[in-house]
Amino acid sequence: MHDRTSQIELTDSERLDRLRLIRSENVGPRTFRSLLNHFGDARTALEHLPDMARRGGAAGRICTAEEAKAELAACKKHGVNLVAPGEATYPTRLATIDDAPPLLAVRGALDVLARPMIAIVGSRNASGAGLKFANALAHDLGDAGFVVISGLARGIDQAAHRATVATGTVAVLAGGHDRIYPPEHEDLLAALLEQGAAISEMPLGHVPRARDFPRRNRLISGAALGVVIVEAAHRSGSLITARMAAEQGREVFAVPGSPLDPRAAGTNDLIKQGAALVTGASDIINAVQPIMERPLALDARESDDEPLDFDTDPSERERIVALLGPSPVSLDDLIRMSGLSATIVRTVLLELELAGRLERHGGGLVSLS
Repeated sequence: MHDRTSQIELTDSERLDRLRLIRSENVGPRTFRSLLNHFGDARTALEHLPDMARRGGAAGRICTAEEAKAELAACKKHGVNLVAPGEATYPTRLATIDDAPPLLAVRGALDVLARPMIAIVGSRNASGAGLKFANALAHDLGDAGFVVISGLARGIDQAAHRATVATGTVAVLAGGHDRIYPPEHEDLLAALLEQGAAISEMPLGHVPRARDFPRRNRLISGAALGVVIVEAAHRSGSLITARMAAEQGREVFAVPGSPLDPRAAGTNDLIKQGAALVTGASDIINAVQPIMERPLALDARESDDEPLDFDTDPSERERIVALLGPSPVSLDDLIRMSGLSATIVRTVLLELELAGRLERHGGGLVSLS
């Protein structure tokens, strides 16, 4: 039950250059991919980064080779590997999402990352019944050969992890590998690393902040065939994971709960909205079996990586900037209102982003920051 074998293997110098690029100021996963696709390799992109940021209106800081080498050395000390999409230990389905981490920090029994995964998430303040069901569901999925992936959080997450320590489970961290949250789950993490793994896109030393948890959630759903929500109140983080799963084309499952329990309000709403109702592992296995039989390719993701044009006339750049403001606007609207090509608009937006002047929102919307 393995998704796919490796397609690429980075050289040490290319891994160093990619690390420098993603650690440079204002370079995120989508920006990284656009730069890599345009310039062909990270080193060439790094050479052009200062000019691009200046055209956007500010100079962003570039990660130095010394800083990147120090991070790689620290990773080695902690038993952490930095892997790129397409390499053997990079989760294959995660590599297909639009904002896949260009380098993923992984450690543990890394073979587990090539196996099909099901995400189980839910309330931190879970009920006894919810914890019992999450444990049983995860155990049955593990026995069926699936890897359970979750966020190492209190409540449902930890119950799912504990049930699959022996069969393989993956913890997705919101901070660096040396900054575990919550701290009381350090022992659980140590136990699951023997047969499972932990992954993070954050550098060592990064203490997780509130905004890092939604970023982490997209990795949980992105790596999985489907996401099971066991308990979730209205406006909970688990519902964010469910939304991301739907946007990524993943299956969304929900466990029904009592209408009298606010911890089940979110899951019951998901079922009303079309999520598959789950009462046992067979519901999930039957739903994902056809998906597993389809071939999966790295180019399956929707790509916005059209050619870039860095010879843009200053007046064209000014026209695009004038159309931007604090209210989010779509790329299609910018193209239509500016009367310019998609290539020019995308290039100017990239330059603004590298200068720290552009904010990207869900649904392909952008605004000035």
